[in-house]
Amino acid sequence: MSFAAHPFTDPPPGDARPIDARAPFVIVMNAGSGRQQGGTTAALIADAFGKAQREYELMLVHDPSQLGATARSAVERAQARGGVVIGAGGDGTLCAVAQAVIGSGCAFGVLPCGTFNYFSRDHGIPADPARAIDLLLTARAHPVQVGFVNARMFLVNASLGLYPTMLEHREIYKRQFGRSRLVALWSAIAMLLRRHRHLRLHVDHEGTMQEIRTSTLFVANNRLQLEQVGAAEAPLLAQGLLVALAPRAIGRMAQIILTLHGAASRMSDADNVIAFAFHRFTVTHPSRRRRRVKIATDGEVTHMRMPLEFRVGETPLFLLKPEAEVAALNRA
Repeated sequence: MSFAAHPFTDPPPGDARPIDARAPFVIVMNAGSGRQQGGTTAALIADAFGKAQREYELMLVHDPSQLGATARSAVERAQARGGVVIGAGGDGTLCAVAQAVIGSGCAFGVLPCGTFNYFSRDHGIPADPARAIDLLLTARAHPVQVGFVNARMFLVNASLGLYPTMLEHREIYKRQFGRSRLVALWSAIAMLLRRHRHLRLHVDHEGTMQEIRTSTLFVANNRLQLEQVGAAEAPLLAQGLLVALAPRAIGRMAQIILTLHGAASRMSDADNVIAFAFHRFTVTHPSRRRRRVKIATDGEVTHMRMPLEFRVGETPLFLLKPEAEVAALNRA
């Protein structure tokens, strides 16, 4: 069987692009994501794609350090055969695969297998693996916005300060007590009870420089996550913007109260949060040194040197997702 050089058929008026019904799928699956149900998901893929007589290749990743290289290899294979690249795992896995896909000419699909699955839920992709697989066989590719911090892409959020440390702390708890949202919440509360240092940052936004002191700078590209904490700026994401949130420098008890506001979807009621929407802004240290800081993108922690530029990606990611009406029902 031969395949076209590109998975997209000629697009009709509008942004969404149909997928060639002959396009094969190249699937990158993180064996360690979520509840580690890779075997079950692989069986569902084999059954559904077999019935549909759709060709696919499954690339299973056991070592997280090989995820990026495997994703790049998957893109090369898909490009050569006019295929579609699929990421199977949690938000961090999806982001790593998507970074290899964006700008390649390939469409991107997801099979959510993580704990929170913010990216897939925000786009109305079913959490049930069988339904998500069926969607891959029928959906069109829609352009979706991504964010960047320097050269690193994120689908859901990026942050520095306390939040990346909380993520590292959460992984320790998950190894001890299992992967669940309750464990994640408990690890966050335990972390907030500890002493932590505040950051002093210079933020250059639209030509205006402001110094802020905060425990964490959080940049969101996910409406669902912002709505869950009650951030009034959530609708601005649909206007091609990202949203930055930074709690002012406050004590531990005030920090816990602020966290409870977020847990109760009442962040907009809090007086101690700096919030703004943007296309691009830059963060530097007051000393102007190229200081090395800890950064989290979609739950994965790394280090970068300042200055940090947060921006909306110029090129969209073409995601296999439900049409708007169905996506809204799936999000409800």
